[in-house]
Amino acid sequence: MPPQDPEVGLWFTSHLQVHEAQLRAWLHSRFAKLTAEDLDDLIQDAYAKVLKAHAARAITAPKAFFFAVARNLAYDHFRRRAVAVPESSGGTDELDVLEDGADFIETVSRNQEIELMTEAIQTLPDRCRQVLTLRYVYGLPHKEIAAELGITLSTVEIQITKGIKRCTAYLASRLRR
Repeated sequence: MPPQDPEVGLWFTSHLQVHEAQLRAWLHSRFAKLTAEDLDDLIQDAYAKVLKAHAARAITAPKAFFFAVARNLAYDHFRRRAVAVPESSGGTDELDVLEDGADFIETVSRNQEIELMTEAIQTLPDRCRQVLTLRYVYGLPHKEIAAELGITLSTVEIQITKGIKRCTAYLASRLRR
């Protein structure tokens, strides 16, 4: 349900709600063990957290922030579930501690990379962002992207090239900081 304040409601509708379907699909692809009810709860919690943050300060990349909040909530969900349902001891589980640590570091690193890439994609013009999202998030071939967006195959290829170059430049500029 959108907020009561019309100004906040407009911000909610134009910066968050428009991305709900994409977020739901992304969460489902990343966290296949989430039930439909879990997804609904996570998205509602993400809405609440983002709106609370928006009330405290301006959010420069609302979509990226929305996705990051939802992702973190999903991790919290699985952490709570792991704590609530302890595995049986009696095997060599204790010996796998170092491997789990390596997985954790990999996961954190991957998440940081995803956040940075999300920021880079948010800087792209709308058409370019749409094309890259359809190609790399949804895995659509160039022909389907062209049909979906009503553009030529050549435009799809140009937008992908431009998007990759701009994202590369963005990432390079962030690494120099």
